[in-house]
Amino acid sequence: MSRILLRAHKDPFEVASPARVFRRNMIGDNVGNLLFSSASYKLLQTEGTEVAVGTLKGGKAEADRINGEVDHVVIPLANAFRHSYVETLDRMSETIENLTVPVTVLGVGAQLKLDGRVDRLDSVKDHVVRFVRAVLDKSPSIGVRGEFTHTYLQGLGFREVDLIGCPSIFLHGPGLRIEKRVPALTRSSRISMNLSPYVPGLGPIVERHTERYPNLRYAAQHRDALGMLLDKEHKAATHRTDQSVLPTHHGHPLVRDHRTSFFVDPEPWMRYLGGFDYSFGTRIHGNIAALLAGTPATVLAHDSRTLELVRYYDIPHRTMKQVGPTTDAAELYAEADFTAFNARHAERFDVFASFLGEHGLRHVYQPGEAPERFDERMAAIEWPGDVGARPVPPSLTSRLRGAIVPVLRRGRSRIAAAA
Repeated sequence: MSRILLRAHKDPFEVASPARVFRRNMIGDNVGNLLFSSASYKLLQTEGTEVAVGTLKGGKAEADRINGEVDHVVIPLANAFRHSYVETLDRMSETIENLTVPVTVLGVGAQLKLDGRVDRLDSVKDHVVRFVRAVLDKSPSIGVRGEFTHTYLQGLGFREVDLIGCPSIFLHGPGLRIEKRVPALTRSSRISMNLSPYVPGLGPIVERHTERYPNLRYAAQHRDALGMLLDKEHKAATHRTDQSVLPTHHGHPLVRDHRTSFFVDPEPWMRYLGGFDYSFGTRIHGNIAALLAGTPATVLAHDSRTLELVRYYDIPHRTMKQVGPTTDAAELYAEADFTAFNARHAERFDVFASFLGEHGLRHVYQPGEAPERFDERMAAIEWPGDVGARPVPPSLTSRLRGAIVPVLRRGRSRIAAAA
């Protein structure tokens, strides 16, 4: 039996209440993180392989324990090459440097602005170099999410860099196809909108769509939104953008009228998104979750991490520079073309599968394997429902405030300090 340690915030089969998820931050600040870790888990759980979920907190003692317990460490990552992630990156580097087992990184990314200027990452260069060197000492190559990160690492002198995308899109294997279910969007269409509250220019879009589409729902992903939905007295985190026009407070109509959703697990989240005609917004994994549910989606790319993924996957998109106050979902839906996405999905999956093979890893879509086992087990679990679907009982609000408010205050202080 081969044993893999998968770095993840939460085991994909663990059921936890939304309040517990919030308190322990079991989504790593964003439920989108669980999408790529769950996909990695499914892909790697082949016959004769045990996948265990854990963290890499740093230190030789931790590395010694891992060396004695597992045969391979797999690390799916998102935008890890950024200023605010340096401390975590260093802790992982410390652990990896002391490992004797193979290490595979699945889809790490750099966070840059849309122009892709890497000089803005000069202050994190040494930390990134340390991490990549540690990985390549235990691995034939490092997997990156897209073109910006590939170019960035090559510019730092690394050649063993493979562009593989993010494992999330491969949850259902090489056969995923997206087809439009309706010829056009109307005022009665069911639309899921996702957004990043710190991105400028979203206010008019939110106002327009809240009014124009009565069946539109806001799909929230960030831990701060979960705290808001769990606590009626919660106030929005500090951002440079105007939060009064965004669904980050209880007075906003999308929150007040229970038109905001939040799921703390990928499975019920995807089932929910499968009931919509269309999804759009700035959240890359919010829209990938919709695509995995078979729902057409458009990404509003606001930085390099979102842009490099939509380009690699041929996901319909516009950059935020191509979006204005009158931009409408019906217009975005009409121009969304999934021809390239569908035509190249199997080819991209083959690239990802080849990467795994070169690292000595099998996947569940190989002959003789049974990917349906993961899906059947997921389908049999009774998951927590939509946190935003109903009002929070006053008794729950009062019980939660003691745990939530101090955490939220610390989070807002960190955000304010960073700003």
